[in-house]
Amino acid sequence: MDRTTFRKQHKKGRKLLFILVPILTIILLVVCYGVYLTFKVADATSEAQQELKRGNKSEKRAVPIDPSKDNFSVLLVGVDEREGETNSRSDALILATFNKTEKTVKMVSIPRDTRVDIPEHDKDKINHAHAFGGIDLTIETVEELFDIPVDYYVKLNFDAFVEIIDALGGVTVEVPKTFSEQNSKDEQDAITLYEGIQTLNGEEALAFVRMRKDDPTGDIGRGERQKQVIKAIIEKSASLTSVTKYDDVIDSIGSNLVTNLSFGNLVALQSYSKALNSIESLKLVGNDSRIRGLYYYELEEQSLLDISSQLKQHLDILEQ
Repeated sequence: MDRTTFRKQHKKGRKLLFILVPILTIILLVVCYGVYLTFKVADATSEAQQELKRGNKSEKRAVPIDPSKDNFSVLLVGVDEREGETNSRSDALILATFNKTEKTVKMVSIPRDTRVDIPEHDKDKINHAHAFGGIDLTIETVEELFDIPVDYYVKLNFDAFVEIIDALGGVTVEVPKTFSEQNSKDEQDAITLYEGIQTLNGEEALAFVRMRKDDPTGDIGRGERQKQVIKAIIEKSASLTSVTKYDDVIDSIGSNLVTNLSFGNLVALQSYSKALNSIESLKLVGNDSRIRGLYYYELEEQSLLDISSQLKQHLDILEQ
């Protein structure tokens, strides 16, 4: 090889190194960060994990299920729970079902004032179930309402909600109308949101999902806004720009969120990542009513039967 050819190849080699070294460095950093996050998520999940009194299986299941192999359901429960409280009411209830074959997700929001049968407590608002018997009675009530098993739950308080959204840098939603709402400290009209597409911080997003009095559809509109925020969180979490923010998100989980999902269960949810961007939203239909001066949302029987049937089909549960 002559000296001129050697110099040309040497220069090409140096140029290639200038390109490859930064790329390899980035890949290495991402891999290392991913390993670090994996261990951190495992620790946070362990801290947040809380089993149900019933054990690891719904009474509506013959055997325990495995989310990596079976269809399953998850109940999302939002509570206005302050430190030391043990009998708070649920502020949001959203039931999601996952189908392993289709890799699809269906979601239904249950209005907090829905009048239902609460086991051993007669008919009452569904959000009272948590006050009467915590997450166990809440799950039992939802199972009886739809006649399906609730396999897993995720319960978070307002602090977790606010912190997760702030850690992600906010979420983008469409505000239906201008309104003012209280903040997480119950200070009246502390938050004002304006009509149109807005990027909301944690406190603003909380006001967005809590507002009822200025919504002509009441709890139904509230439920739709809750689902809109969940979808926005999923979309934001999936973006590459959010990867470096996961550290802060994980920090807020352990102390403000409880679940019976294990770290292994969470890993199994990865197969549904694409479906989370196209969740099918179901809607319960009902009517406003007053009984002895108290407001309730009375579900139309046919609407409840239809949604129950859809959820059973999605979970591949035989109709009884």
